[in-house]
Amino acid sequence: MSTDTVIEPRAPKVGIVSLGCPKALVDSERIITSLRAEGYQIAPDYAGADLVLVNTCGFLDSARAESLDAIGEAMAANGKVIVTGCLGAEPEVIRAAHPHVLAITGPQQYESVMAAVHEAAPPVHDPYVDLVPPQGVRLTPRHYAYLKISEGCNNRCSFCIIPKLRGDLVSRPARHVLLEAEKLVAAGVKELLVISQDTSAYGVDISYAGSDWRGQERAARLYDLADALGELGVWTRLHYVYPYPSVDKVVELMAAGRVLPYLDIPFQHASPKVLKAMRRPGNQEKTLNRIKAWRAICPDIALRSTFIVGFPGETEDDFAMLLDWLEEARLDRVGSFTYENVVHAPSRDLADHVPEEVKQDRQARLMALQARISAEKLAEKVGRRIEVLVDSSDGATAVARAKWDAPEIDGRVLIEDGEGLKAGDLVEVTVTASDAHDLTARRQVRKARFADRLRS
Repeated sequence: MSTDTVIEPRAPKVGIVSLGCPKALVDSERIITSLRAEGYQIAPDYAGADLVLVNTCGFLDSARAESLDAIGEAMAANGKVIVTGCLGAEPEVIRAAHPHVLAITGPQQYESVMAAVHEAAPPVHDPYVDLVPPQGVRLTPRHYAYLKISEGCNNRCSFCIIPKLRGDLVSRPARHVLLEAEKLVAAGVKELLVISQDTSAYGVDISYAGSDWRGQERAARLYDLADALGELGVWTRLHYVYPYPSVDKVVELMAAGRVLPYLDIPFQHASPKVLKAMRRPGNQEKTLNRIKAWRAICPDIALRSTFIVGFPGETEDDFAMLLDWLEEARLDRVGSFTYENVVHAPSRDLADHVPEEVKQDRQARLMALQARISAEKLAEKVGRRIEVLVDSSDGATAVARAKWDAPEIDGRVLIEDGEGLKAGDLVEVTVTASDAHDLTARRQVRKARFADRLRS
């Protein structure tokens, strides 16, 4: 009888580099879920990986450069690299810089990614008996998750190449979205962040078709979806919402506590001339009236937006109009980008490009204005009792977020007496201080002594 030891084949390890926006992160999560379902392991570094998968971004020139650098780093450290994502829609660009990558696929091409992985590092097990968690594998912390409701976009903004990279709008049936949300909540998720390229347009491509969930027909429409998500008992946050009139009814759900009082709306600019050049809706007076209406419906609503400064043809008067608009709109959170001349974007062909030093100066002025507005608005919250979601804790101080703040892009609530708190805890605190971006709070506010009250 042979006494040779039988060595079981080792499951291949795949390293993952995920770049770009939360929508790309969801793509990476789906790929990882497929890999784990087939027995692949996820390597924590290049050295331990049998191959590396780089999920790229190609929206801005700076993102394209970052993606190419990441591919080069993976090639240098490992040598076996598969490229996917938005920049994968331009394989000639990748091949020119890195001719020896194993394979290149475009965004959302999950089957092509898996086929490339199979060829480079074949699986060694039976996928019918190897299991993954029902909610799949995620790259976010356990207590929050992105919920992608559609792919692509029907808008044709002159500065954007997303339709070229990801195609036109393709909405998921409401049932599919809601079943995924249920699995996430069952796995311990406390906050669902709804994302797409144009969340307000959800369902228009499938005529808002209904599908069954929990014994009721749910339309593939933003209001109906948000209302259904409100039944799950967790925070639901809406991102990338265009200010269509239909959003008014969604704000009513916020006032009723069904979803978080938070809207992330990409306004981009305020000058009608610049908005026309961007191929964006141009009547910002109507938008201001809509903002006033939303605040009348839900006074606690938080509005965040992003703006492009230095767009081709933007004059100092156009920029001054944007600053005036921000003064009146008093948005809660604002991000800004200096215009980038993205490859393949129609805006490259526009006249009167703004010098880089002018762009940088305008961006600094815009963010200084918004810092003042933000500081004033946050100061109004001092003394309030609010619910927060804990993101992390070092034992003494816990870092949390209020309902007005999305992870990674907005502000924080620093809980000074955070002993015993852990990520995912929902806790009530009293706001004790504020600055231009963050709040400070305590779970228990010490009562002033009688002598202190007399002195005050």
